[in-house]
Amino acid sequence: MKTLTEKQKSILEFIEIFIDEEGMSPTVYEIADHFCIKTSTVFAHLRALQRKKQLSRSSKARSIALSCRMAVKPRIPSGAILIPLLGRINAGSPAESIAHKEGEIYVNASSVQGIAPERLFALRVSGESMRDLGIYDGDTVIVARFESKPRSGDIVVALLQGGEVTIKSYFPKTKGCVELRPANPEYNVQIYAEEDVSLQGRVLELHRKY
Repeated sequence: MKTLTEKQKSILEFIEIFIDEEGMSPTVYEIADHFCIKTSTVFAHLRALQRKKQLSRSSKARSIALSCRMAVKPRIPSGAILIPLLGRINAGSPAESIAHKEGEIYVNASSVQGIAPERLFALRVSGESMRDLGIYDGDTVIVARFESKPRSGDIVVALLQGGEVTIKSYFPKTKGCVELRPANPEYNVQIYAEEDVSLQGRVLELHRKY
């Protein structure tokens, strides 16, 4: 095996820790941001690590796989459970569907106690419309699928007619309508006919990287 440089060792270590914590590999941009280097430099290091048989990757996002871990299942930390990460959720205007799975993340089992794991999923937030409730662009929200009718004021993931998805505060209205309210005065309240909104779940908590 060819000798690794200190930077290559650091990148491998970062990728391994990221996979353990997030249940998926980092993107080139996340590696570049962590080490404060250009993406072109990251690509050069990744190509060198491929030549040295330390990892494999394809043109797809989050496709980095460490050679020594390719046949190993992610280690679940004590007191945690693994839930699916289903793409991004728009916290501004509605965006496209969240049906595709990006990966998996860990959540503290005690924070979701009493909720069946199969009801849980995570979404990455895009946009600032829920800013005043402390939900920012780039956060990850943990969501529980509804088993009963939502309560007024719940922060919900709503699937709109046409397959668009958004995250807003839920308020039932008269005459068969529902209000999806942002938490940022720069965004307008959205009112829809009840039959045009399918509530996918209630936001329980959020995860944020610093």
